[in-house]
Amino acid sequence: MTAPASADDYEARFQQALEQYRAGRLDEAIAMLAALSDQHPDDPRLLLVYATAALRCGDRERGIALLGRVVELQPDNAVAHYQLGVALDEARRTGEALSSYERAIGAKPDFAEAHNNRGVALKALGRPDEALASFERAIRLRPGYAKAHGNQANALAQLKRLPEALLAYDRAIGLEPGFAEAHCNRGVTLKDMGRPEEALACFDRAIALRPDDADSHGHRGEVLHLLGRLDQALASYQRAAELAPDRGAWPGFLFEAKRALCDWSGLDALAASLLAAIEADRAPIDPFTTLLLTDAPQLQRRVAERWARDLAAKHGPPAAIAARRRGERIRIGYFSADFHYHATLHLMLEMLERHDSSRFELFGFSFGPATNDAWRKRASGCFSRFLDVRSSSDREVAELARSLQLDIAVDLKGYTKDSRAGIFARRCAPIQASYLGYPGTMGAPFIDYLIADHTVIPETHRQHCTEKIAYLPGCYQPNRRNGTLAVVDSSRADCDLPEGRFVFCCFNNNNKITAQTFDRWMNILERVDGSVLWLLQSNRWAPANLRAEARRRGVDPGRLLFSPFLPLEEQLGRIRHADLFLDTLPYNAHTTASDSLRMGVPVLTQIGDAFAARVAASLARSLGLDELIVHSPQQYEELAVALATDPGRLGAIRRRLGESVATSPLFDPAEIATHLERLYQRMCERHWAGLAPDHIDA
Repeated sequence: MTAPASADDYEARFQQALEQYRAGRLDEAIAMLAALSDQHPDDPRLLLVYATAALRCGDRERGIALLGRVVELQPDNAVAHYQLGVALDEARRTGEALSSYERAIGAKPDFAEAHNNRGVALKALGRPDEALASFERAIRLRPGYAKAHGNQANALAQLKRLPEALLAYDRAIGLEPGFAEAHCNRGVTLKDMGRPEEALACFDRAIALRPDDADSHGHRGEVLHLLGRLDQALASYQRAAELAPDRGAWPGFLFEAKRALCDWSGLDALAASLLAAIEADRAPIDPFTTLLLTDAPQLQRRVAERWARDLAAKHGPPAAIAARRRGERIRIGYFSADFHYHATLHLMLEMLERHDSSRFELFGFSFGPATNDAWRKRASGCFSRFLDVRSSSDREVAELARSLQLDIAVDLKGYTKDSRAGIFARRCAPIQASYLGYPGTMGAPFIDYLIADHTVIPETHRQHCTEKIAYLPGCYQPNRRNGTLAVVDSSRADCDLPEGRFVFCCFNNNNKITAQTFDRWMNILERVDGSVLWLLQSNRWAPANLRAEARRRGVDPGRLLFSPFLPLEEQLGRIRHADLFLDTLPYNAHTTASDSLRMGVPVLTQIGDAFAARVAASLARSLGLDELIVHSPQQYEELAVALATDPGRLGAIRRRLGESVATSPLFDPAEIATHLERLYQRMCERHWAGLAPDHIDA
């Protein structure tokens, strides 16, 4: 047995270990420190160096354990508490990290770094107001602390105090011009303020300072996308995905951009890597993009659940909320960014106008643009109160909704563009439901019901949703009555369509077109002499790419015709010149399908497994046209050819369609309002009785 070293010998060996550490020879230093700690386990000075060396070598658990021992021995060691907080933060043990930072501040109240890091932890825990106070304290202690100014700006941005956030970023950059992260976050704020060109300059500056920052490249892609420069956006997303293949949503954004451009080069490999990441629970993709990627509802649920977990962690646990007393009018809050000229409002406006005001009181929460167009003016008149909450934080909106004592909050956005699911993560009403805007599960414990129908979510598919399903009869989609919107008349010549030739069409966004669907379309064109395919031009690159794909498949590219977006009245007028609408999979036509059916154009659809892949089938069934629903690509192709080559058969379907449109509940907004109210009533009755949400049927 080796005799204990003398104090002088111990000190000499400790200094040798310290020299190894300072020289960067960490393995040697750790070996020496480990041996010394066996003999002197209660020397905080030794343990602190040992912990720091272990953390530098990536041994986080050992470092945390050693720092824990240091603070046991020296409860007033502010530096050790701070370093323990940093290590716990890196281990994503944010709540424990917060406690360590607070102990560091207790030991050293003027510890600016600890105040700053406390703020970072509070922000991560969904407490941005408290975080802001911590950052402001750090700045008071050290006015030149650029990182604290940057973090203050981040908190202000989260609180939707965007002009103040912009000023704080400017202060951070003024103190540290090379602060790449601040330049990037300043760009995000400018983007959110509707100033994309200025935002682009910020991202360019951030990339010049830190070329390998994935987020700067990715956000640059988002802004270029907003500006309509999709080819450049694609390059930025590509770089972001290369830099961070397993972090953030950039690989998913790359996938969606390539789909939007109909650039299918390398897309199969990218899709396979995304699916593998989902299976491994890495999921570098947002839920909406997953709807374009796969028809597997179980994978869509997995991505949504991961997204919802991150969202809930960001916002913290919601406070308890009590139901109002029974007997008053049921208060319904509709939350959307689309209370203006938008497809969602085109569908649901007349339904909103037909709610029974003697039994239901409606509140509109708008976090989209205040366009002041005719659609917005009419929508605002549907509500007892119409509230513009664009500039309010998620917490403030949730608190406002609570103050209005809503019974049910209805999210009309889900995970689509401009959504604010954080409002619901904070629980803005005792009952929260998802409806219309997002065709899938939100995977969120804070959404109680998903309003659907028996076609889009059959009982056998309920296990793929975290919500309980509230079933509407027929089709879940609301629609306007016929004749309530002027339709601009036109001719085939006005639409640059050839006379006397069969016109297939698909007015879905180009990002819904897959190579597999396009294969079917080209086979159909080859088999139907003289036919053409009429498509929407979502962007200026897709037509060239699709014509090139047609040429590769031996089809004359001139048989593909493209038309731009048009105002709704003109779009409805031109639709009726098509003979047959060819649907897409795995993301069906939704609004475009009901518009086509309304105008007498049959929609041929292959039904899939996921919600987004079953909407056109739901619309067809509601009109009694089940024969337009097929179950395989082969059936899809065969039926398209059969209908195009048998005018009598197609004409009979069109006549039946016209009769159904005139009488179907699909185009009766008063009826769907009544059914929705019945669902709302049953949701409330369960809640008032102290029962948990359960599947209900109108």
